[in-house]
Amino acid sequence: MAEPEAAAEDLDALIDDLDYLPGHFHLEMQLNFEPRSPASLRARDLKLQREGLRQELELATALQRPAVRNLLGAFAFYLEELDEARERFLEVARDDPGNLNAWANLVHVYGRLGQEEEEEECVARLTALMGLAAGPEAAGDPQVRAARCLAEQGYAHGFDVGCASPEERARVLAAGIALYDKALGYSQQVPMEEKRGWYFTMATLFIRLDGISLELGSEEQKRLPAFNRTLALLRQVLKSSDPHHRAVAWCYLGMLLERKDTFSTTPMGVHDYGYSGTDPLDCFGKAIEIAKDHPSILNRLAKIFHFLGKQDMAIGTCNMALDILRDPELNWQAYCTRAKIHIRAYLHDLERAKMGVGGMPDRNHLACAKADLEEVVEVCPGLKTYLDIGQVYYYMGVDAVQELMAVDEAALNQALVFLAKAGESELGATLPELQLLRGKCLRIKGEEANAAACFKRTVELDDAGSSHTEGFGCLLEVLLAQWSQAQLSDGELGHEVDAWLLRAQGKYPAVCLRQELQRVWRGHTDEVLGLARALVAQGRLTLVRLLFETMELEGEGAGEGLARGHRALS
Repeated sequence: MAEPEAAAEDLDALIDDLDYLPGHFHLEMQLNFEPRSPASLRARDLKLQREGLRQELELATALQRPAVRNLLGAFAFYLEELDEARERFLEVARDDPGNLNAWANLVHVYGRLGQEEEEEECVARLTALMGLAAGPEAAGDPQVRAARCLAEQGYAHGFDVGCASPEERARVLAAGIALYDKALGYSQQVPMEEKRGWYFTMATLFIRLDGISLELGSEEQKRLPAFNRTLALLRQVLKSSDPHHRAVAWCYLGMLLERKDTFSTTPMGVHDYGYSGTDPLDCFGKAIEIAKDHPSILNRLAKIFHFLGKQDMAIGTCNMALDILRDPELNWQAYCTRAKIHIRAYLHDLERAKMGVGGMPDRNHLACAKADLEEVVEVCPGLKTYLDIGQVYYYMGVDAVQELMAVDEAALNQALVFLAKAGESELGATLPELQLLRGKCLRIKGEEANAAACFKRTVELDDAGSSHTEGFGCLLEVLLAQWSQAQLSDGELGHEVDAWLLRAQGKYPAVCLRQELQRVWRGHTDEVLGLARALVAQGRLTLVRLLFETMELEGEGAGEGLARGHRALS
């Protein structure tokens, strides 16, 4: 047997005996599995996640940057940007020569590139660093290197892509936490401040996991151990010297203390760790106090408050960040977050008005959002800014009751201009929310055929399992409009409805699809009855059955309390 083959077999035998494996490409994340979605949609999801990760890099401490850069390299690899992936991993290896994940990832990249000499050099370096072979690289504590390797792998699980269900996301988050626990087993010589950074990420994963448990209605006894442990982790993070970790930890603590009311009895961790009399608002106040001189941290807190529905607190935090740094080129996050808060407030009031339980929405929210976004779009235009300002102009252009008629044609045209700019990018062309908004603009302008094409594209671009059924509902509405205007015959309508219903059934959960049909049925009863008669005459009974099921459920009151599958454009 040739010597290289014998060496490879020896290495394989050693690896089989290891307690851990360095690198990112073997981890049990959806990122590493065979994609379920088409290549273009997979690339879209990777690029969107990568953008978020790049923002994380701006806030990351020096100790956390290798974890972020290694993951950025993995994303580049799966986007077929092999040179970029190699440079990312080499960057980590240059800054941190003992980084096991960087060398293992380089082995993978060089193998893909067919650069055998470089691949063998990285294998030699890696085996020495892991203590599997002698060499000058073996200096230092291999336990510390192992701990950091595992912690970086745990960090990666918070940024997985391609999870098709809450249960799948929960499994990935739990696997990330397990890797951190394994890292702590090797961490006796790791500095405490570095471990507090790990505790911070673990707490983040636990909080996300608890949110999924709440969504799935898990029994409180299953949530309780993780809830108490998260409190213990945050107690340690509050001792950190990093203001970002301390501020967000206080914010997380406020979130948990609000969630304690989801248990029948106050979790013992609240008492064990000294938070019995702590008010969540005090926690949020301490977070803001720590962040008051740091615009980037204030921006992070504002996003969390916005997510929690604390819009006044979120706007106040954005204002504090802008008082410190008003330049939109340097502090665009504050402007964009404040604009999203105003958009969300307007949409909330608009939905209430549509249901007849509230007055007219305050259009001043749109004016404020427009002013903020115009500040940003002038100096650092980008896909999300174009999309957000396009959304604002759309709502400025339509009525504030049912979105059925134009009140400002120029605003609608301006919305289409910004959406066209957003669609110029490769990523923008794959966003279903962009196609949905374009279709809604064109429908209001009376261009039903163009609107239908956009809504069809929305359904095509939606992920399997998505609850955002609005694009399909809008498609049904414009097809009905074309039919009632004699632009479609009975046969053409039946063919279109059957074909797109089949696609929708393969995309959306049945309960969300029935709910969307219920909305269309309520808003267009006469047209839907005419459609049902036409479909029966053609022997196309799938939609008719679904409509009957929907009406039966409505009669039983089963549809009460379900939230419509609205897409969050911002």
